[in-house]
Amino acid sequence: MAHRLNTNKQFMIGNGILGFAVICVVVIFSYMSMRLSQQKEQERRFLETYTITLEQGFAGRSVSVYLNDSLLLDSLLQHEPLTLTVGRFAEQNALMIVDNPTEKIALFELSEQGGHYRFEREGDEVKQLSQQ
Repeated sequence: MAHRLNTNKQFMIGNGILGFAVICVVVIFSYMSMRLSQQKEQERRFLETYTITLEQGFAGRSVSVYLNDSLLLDSLLQHEPLTLTVGRFAEQNALMIVDNPTEKIALFELSEQGGHYRFEREGDEVKQLSQQ
């Protein structure tokens, strides 16, 4: 009796081995990309600082100041001017000044180079003064 080849069985075993190899390659490249992104995040440090000064119109008001989603100040301001200095900690930064009694929000985009930002309050509006 002649020896018969079982081609279906060989085909299925070959596909199984190929599938396993593809899964291994995908897992290895995923692990490598996650590891590289974690190293980049750990190495990223910013040297720039922001100096924020609340100059006029804020005395006697309850004000909250946020940089991105971080609360910098939440208090009743007794005197002015009030200066806050904070280091840059993200690629893009936005400053939000909230007047707590009226819950009005003033939103300002901050430069990537840092800098000195001055603000004054006229009526219900917060205005940014020229940079120094």
